[in-house]
Amino acid sequence: MLEAGRLVTTHGVRGELKLQPWCDSAEFALKIKKLYMDGEPLKLRSRRVHKNTLLLTIDGVDTVEKAKFLVGKVLYFKREDAPLPENSYFIADLIGLTVFDNRTEKTIGKITDVLQRPASDIYVVTNGEDEILIPAAGDFIDSVDIDGGIMKVNTIEGMI
Repeated sequence: MLEAGRLVTTHGVRGELKLQPWCDSAEFALKIKKLYMDGEPLKLRSRRVHKNTLLLTIDGVDTVEKAKFLVGKVLYFKREDAPLPENSYFIADLIGLTVFDNRTEKTIGKITDVLQRPASDIYVVTNGEDEILIPAAGDFIDSVDIDGGIMKVNTIEGMI
């Protein structure tokens, strides 16, 4: 199970809840087939994108008072319920990958974080002493092998 986001507040007076997505965007969260809370599947009556959030109506939650009890809960989804475009990956799958630099022909560390920035994501690679920032764009990323646990990158002089 991967985290879809957190229920951050109510919306309106009929029990609608606002989900702040942690999984790319509200549009992506809208495509997820089934959401789970506390390990149980939710019966969703409706869902729609509103600004950068996803508004949800959950079966049995029809008043703002009932909805308030759910604020703060984290919703989850199964990996297979969320189709990814080709050459896209869940951040959870990238964390821990060994990063190999084609230019120096050396392993430079492991991905410890992914910073999501407007222009592109940035992979934080840690080797125990240093943090190296590698843009997830252009020719920097050569290949990603999730099953093999390795990402091959093309650094430039001065990056490492």
